[in-house]
Amino acid sequence: MVLSNREGAGGLVSAREMGLPAFVVPSAGQTRVAHDAEMVARLRQHRVDLVCLAGYMRIITAEFVQAFPDRILNVHPSLLPAFPGLDAQRQALEYGAHVAGCTVHFVDEAVDHGVIVVQRTVPVEDGDTAETLSTRILEQEHLAYPEAIGRVLSGHYAIIGRRYVRCLE
Repeated sequence: MVLSNREGAGGLVSAREMGLPAFVVPSAGQTRVAHDAEMVARLRQHRVDLVCLAGYMRIITAEFVQAFPDRILNVHPSLLPAFPGLDAQRQALEYGAHVAGCTVHFVDEAVDHGVIVVQRTVPVEDGDTAETLSTRILEQEHLAYPEAIGRVLSGHYAIIGRRYVRCLE
């Protein structure tokens, strides 16, 4: 199923084209706690086991995170812990990084902080702009996110401290 706080979100359109349940839960005019409670209720109603955030530019509440412990994934356009938050590509360029990339991580109560599942690198090229770097990172996000989802759904892993460790069985 797909949930969004914005009507017309690309994920809603794609889900509907595939015949999947797709719902809008508007956030405007609601407190963050009330909105997230409604999102959690919808997810539970549909027996969702893994929540995958994509283009969801809202910080979720601790209650949301606690409803799905180690079962919420997010993709971020930097090699975390470097450059969390907004405008990660611009941050990397301004810092003078030679390598950028993306990170798929479990969501915890802090922003762009959870246990890392997959990272992919992208060289920063001379003449890169935030837009050109973003384009190359997005290509890697489209590879890394399905890989991370598959790893988590396999169940063949353990979280030891802050490390995601793959297990054979």
